Amino acid sequence: MIEMSGILGVVVVSLGMVLTPGPNMVYLVSRSITQGRRAGITSLGGVALGFMVYLLAANLGLSVVFIAVPELYFAVKLAGAAYLAYLAWNALKPGGLSVFDPQDVPHDSPRKLFMMGLMTNLLNPKIAIMYLSLIPQFIDLKEGHVLLQGLLLGSIQIVVSVAVNLTIVLAAGAIAAFLARRAAWLKVQRYMMGTVLGALAVSLAIDTSTPTVTN
Repeated sequence: MIEMSGILGVVVVSLGMVLTPGPNMVYLVSRSITQGRRAGITSLGGVALGFMVYLLAANLGLSVVFIAVPELYFAVKLAGAAYLAYLAWNALKPGGLSVFDPQDVPHDSPRKLFMMGLMTNLLNPKIAIMYLSLIPQFIDLKEGHVLLQGLLLGSIQIVVSVAVNLTIVLAAGAIAAFLARRAAWLKVQRYMMGTVLGALAVSLAIDTSTPTVTN
């Protein structure tokens, strides 16, 4: 039902989003470095729940809207392309600070860590735009089952994001020490990610396919 190109597209977008420094990464790295891996994993649990909330909310609404007004596909596509271009610029512009140089933060209880992870994700505009503008690009309206496609593609995003974030949480201390001694690697990471995001933004912007709905 879902084309392999759609799955790969979501994987690329998910990797681009999760590897681009944002509120989630900053929070998880900060907690892992200052309070330990267990605190980072607890915080990641809250972040994962936030993904699920967005997944359900976005797909329950989008499934109805896309079927009723498929013309919105073009507006959504352009919004997604514009945001990817914005992320690409942020990754490529000079003078950015490393996410692995976080501010010191006070220690909190597991419950507070979980809730802060949840709220950090729910209040993250990058995640909202991803579910509302980026993932829907890979839904094939011709195949029908728009809601199911959205849920499956969103689930792929959650798996990718949680796996990458978990890896970052477990390795945060070592990564911070490594990058502190090798500043050039930060530029390489930014340039590579910015190039990928920029290429995907251009691909979405020039796509002229017309969405149709079959009964």
